[in-house]
Amino acid sequence: MLAKESLQFLDDLKKNNNREWFQDNKKRYEVFKKDYHQLVGDFLNVMKPLDPSLELLEIKDCTFRINRDIRFSKDKSPYKAHLGLWLSSGAKGANRSGYYVHIEKGASFIAGGFYSPDSDELKKVRKEIAFFYDDLQEILSDKNFKKEFGSLDVNENNSLKSMPRGYEKDHPAIEFLKLKSFTASQPYDISEVTQKDFVSKMSKRLIALKPLNDFINRALDTEE
Repeated sequence: MLAKESLQFLDDLKKNNNREWFQDNKKRYEVFKKDYHQLVGDFLNVMKPLDPSLELLEIKDCTFRINRDIRFSKDKSPYKAHLGLWLSSGAKGANRSGYYVHIEKGASFIAGGFYSPDSDELKKVRKEIAFFYDDLQEILSDKNFKKEFGSLDVNENNSLKSMPRGYEKDHPAIEFLKLKSFTASQPYDISEVTQKDFVSKMSKRLIALKPLNDFINRALDTEE
């Protein structure tokens, strides 16, 4: 769980997203940061026994800096007014499938899978889907996965309009072969963040993504 004071800090930061305010509230930020790291540690303690691939992760591997990269953004707000944590066997330096928790007023969600792969990674995952579609179907048909996430995220921003080169239009996995990211997500109410069972409840939901993550990481580990 997070302290209510941490959520209030994020709320105040969103309303006062400038360096002067941040410097004036540096002590509040330090308390927030400690609370943030404690939350990540709690997730690691629960998730590691459920997914051994996370065993070597440390808190620093799963957190994000509060400073925004504004070099190519029209929004020049210097700080993130949300909180995220990323649990993946590839940590932040390597692109692999994993688990994500996003905390933001009005936009909180949990997610997992493989986001925005490069071209070589995309080819590997699509090849795995094409050749082992039965495996993917079994994963997506699992009652626990369907209960928590329904299916993979499919929308116009995440999917090609036509079939990727090299695949037949009538391939049974056409819907998933068109994807540019392979993720599943589900929103939750931010009020849950301050509840004592937040970590255990979200971990129970997130672990439903493990078979999907294993499937994707199996593809990424394949030598071409």
